[in-house]
Amino acid sequence: MGWYDRKIRQVRDLSCGEMRILLELEVRRIDCRSCGKVKQERLDFLADNPFYTKRFAYFVGRRCRQASISDVAKELALDWHTVKALEMQYMKAQLARAGTPGPLVIGIDEIAIRKGHTYRIVVSDLVRRRPIWFGGEDRSEASMALDSVRKSEYARLSGRDRRYIKGQKYTLLSRRENLTLDGKQALKALLVANKRLNTAYLLKESFGQLWDYEREAWARRFFENWRSSLKWQRLKPYEKFAAMIERHWDGIAAYCRPENKVSLGFVEGLNNKIRVIQRRAYGLKNEEYFRLKVLTCMLPEL
Repeated sequence: MGWYDRKIRQVRDLSCGEMRILLELEVRRIDCRSCGKVKQERLDFLADNPFYTKRFAYFVGRRCRQASISDVAKELALDWHTVKALEMQYMKAQLARAGTPGPLVIGIDEIAIRKGHTYRIVVSDLVRRRPIWFGGEDRSEASMALDSVRKSEYARLSGRDRRYIKGQKYTLLSRRENLTLDGKQALKALLVANKRLNTAYLLKESFGQLWDYEREAWARRFFENWRSSLKWQRLKPYEKFAAMIERHWDGIAAYCRPENKVSLGFVEGLNNKIRVIQRRAYGLKNEEYFRLKVLTCMLPEL
């Protein structure tokens, strides 16, 4: 091998007090005789972005744990996109260091990530207390059964009778305590105006009680009574949902045992952290960035 050419490059390193430090390096390109290509030598102390040292990139990533990209960019006199790229490198390194998850107990929840009722599912390792997967959409079977009724009612009605149903998907599928005052008023008007949706909504809300029982016999009695209440209601999506619960009853019975009950406090705490991330990343629409931010928000610093 022989040198093809060489040039001087300035690389930013950690500051000394308020003084910015730039290193001047000679970077060589090498003419590879075996493959005939010109390759640039790799310097192990440089980050993936070769204009910064690894320790400076690490410092930027750590700062972004406490501050927004804009604030870090202003503080360090960096381009916004540069800070975002360096933070993503830092987060990927964190996940690689944490290793492949092997959870014994998982928690699953959904969270709205932007206006327009766009949802993502968060899967957490409840033993190691960290999120392990983020993506997808709302796949709640109970929600899908209720939304099927909403769609059928909208198709069945016409004219002014539709006005209470149009645009109310989020209102119906959300927990009542999570609705705004306007949302609660819209829900009340909708349920008063449409008897079938009122019945479907009450069935959906009451079904959540199933998960509170600590004995299978009590849970079974509740489910049988709930399924009996479907008679004469002509709610086909709910009948399919009840059949699905019947097929998976063994797993539900296992959950009723006290030793299998798990606290979901961590899941709620994680949701609060995700909301903080949303506020700091307001206007940022990069899904990969947001996914990395969620997956690393509970990890210790590198």
